[in-house]
Amino acid sequence: MKLLSVRQKLVSQPLADIAGEVRRQLDALNLEVPQGPVAITVGSRGISQIPLIIKTTGDWLRQQGANPFIVPSMGSHNGATAEGQQQMVESLGMGESEMGMPIRSSMQCVKLASVETGDVWMDRHCYEAEGVLVVNRVKLHTCFSGPVQSGLTKMMVVGMGKIRSAQTFHSSPSAQMKSMLLEMGQVLLDSGKILAGLAILEDGFDETTELHGVRSSEILAREPELIQRHHKFFPRLPIEELNVLMVDSIGKTYSGTGMDTNVIGYRGIRGYEDLDRPNINIIAALSLVEASKGNAIGVGLADFITRRLRDAIDEEKTFLNVYTTGDMERAKIPATLADEETLFEKITARYGQERIMWIPNTLHLEHLYVSEDLGKEIEANPLCKVDPKPVELTFKDGRHQLDF
Repeated sequence: MKLLSVRQKLVSQPLADIAGEVRRQLDALNLEVPQGPVAITVGSRGISQIPLIIKTTGDWLRQQGANPFIVPSMGSHNGATAEGQQQMVESLGMGESEMGMPIRSSMQCVKLASVETGDVWMDRHCYEAEGVLVVNRVKLHTCFSGPVQSGLTKMMVVGMGKIRSAQTFHSSPSAQMKSMLLEMGQVLLDSGKILAGLAILEDGFDETTELHGVRSSEILAREPELIQRHHKFFPRLPIEELNVLMVDSIGKTYSGTGMDTNVIGYRGIRGYEDLDRPNINIIAALSLVEASKGNAIGVGLADFITRRLRDAIDEEKTFLNVYTTGDMERAKIPATLADEETLFEKITARYGQERIMWIPNTLHLEHLYVSEDLGKEIEANPLCKVDPKPVELTFKDGRHQLDF
């Protein structure tokens, strides 16, 4: 079978001086920085340039007289253990020696208040610090839409609250999550522990494009504006009606749900209104990125997977993460085929060889492949450039030989 190689024109606006911009944004806040321990939040996502951002933030705090330290803030991720979460931070290039500050990892939390669905908690190290500087990327959430989605507020609520607040948040129906996030976020802000926020926006190539320092009192008001700014950078599939979507790799490096639901058009939450675009008949996932450390949340969003992906799954980590969210559909194991070649043969034999798209993952969409029947449609898209010479799809030892 032959495929067309497609280059999609995404928004590319990388910051030239990230460290300088971190300092400028923090300087502009005119903060009264505590002369004592200050926590910096670090999540489990593969955020571009996050080691540089976190190190510069720590250096800036130290210059103001504070004693900065890193707190892994990732809810129930990586087994919901202090050791696992510290290892996740280190695996992202933020070890203590590289950052020049300690990592204080614990699953112990302090209860702040109760809301409709349960209790609101804060990581003990954050609570005992003189202040917390919240750092996170702002982007669309994979479970719900609303004025505040993934960003500073969610980092405070779910990240800093570890598995306890994660359970409280995810106990609310998906339709109510946007309001619950605001309610729980206000509780965190009322604690007086949040010093400020540093919001990260990334362009269509997953590069840092904007940094925004936000005073604690303005976090809930500023995030809707930042979400709207994120919309113009967010990469999407260039065709909305597909028969088959082949996803080379899934994992939490790319999205909190392994595959970004806003890209594939499918949230997979039973009983809740789902997305209607793009419309994809069959989704196949081929591998689990190593940086996900075995957490295959979102594997249930696929219809087919390979044995390689299935063998890479750490069932305990995946269960714990999915169980905390309550969206158990996302942990179900799809039909499993021996390898990529067998999988593709079975899919095309049953569903045909038309309207097929092959992508590396749901985060990096600048280079993709489509079946030849989509040629005219993809050429009509002003954001796409198609190589006129088709590529022969070949396999070696069961794995595809496409060049992403």
